[in-house]
Amino acid sequence: MYRRSAAAAVLLAAALTLTACSSGGDDSDAQAKAKPPASSAAPDPADTPAPSAPAPDAKPTGPVLPDAKLTPKTGSFTAEEKKYLSGRVPEKMDPAAVLQTGQEACQRISRTAKRDKDAATGAVITGEIAGAKDAITHLCPDQKPVLAAAEKGFPEGPRTSPAAGTYRALTQATTCTWEAKGKDGSVLASGPEAPPKAGDKITAAVPAGTAEFNSSGCYAWIPA
Repeated sequence: MYRRSAAAAVLLAAALTLTACSSGGDDSDAQAKAKPPASSAAPDPADTPAPSAPAPDAKPTGPVLPDAKLTPKTGSFTAEEKKYLSGRVPEKMDPAAVLQTGQEACQRISRTAKRDKDAATGAVITGEIAGAKDAITHLCPDQKPVLAAAEKGFPEGPRTSPAAGTYRALTQATTCTWEAKGKDGSVLASGPEAPPKAGDKITAAVPAGTAEFNSSGCYAWIPA
């Protein structure tokens, strides 16, 4: 793994500050999110301190290094590492510093998935692990099953025109509630039918014709 210098990290943060700030929420929003599965022994990605450098998916708005100049100070990049770096390294910046942010995302995904795949999937769906899609695609393809599962899911909150079917909440919080409404605003279904107990799996049966599915305290959903 390539190590970035302290100076490189500072320059990288300065170069991408505007983009990184525009794409992230405030601390209160992160704290209000539901947590991953309570049974997970993995660290909650939402509680992991944010990296000092901008998120891996943050791309500079200014000039970037052309692909031909994406070379480390020592050694060489693999073809996939170069694909990951393409278009995201500011001029006069060490590409290895940018690469490390993606590698750190891969480490978090891998570490969490090893203990609880649901927790890792939820973290990708909700964006708790920023830049996960590009990082997995180019830097840790062994985690593509997590990405595939995440791409079929969606985070808690309002969702318009969801596909009919049964979904499972990626949390065991007893405060998870959901509601499916039709075009006229009428409630077609809601749940859970009974207050869930700690450790219960929470599912939602979304009927055909649902115009909006809204949930709270459920973290994220995937097809059951």
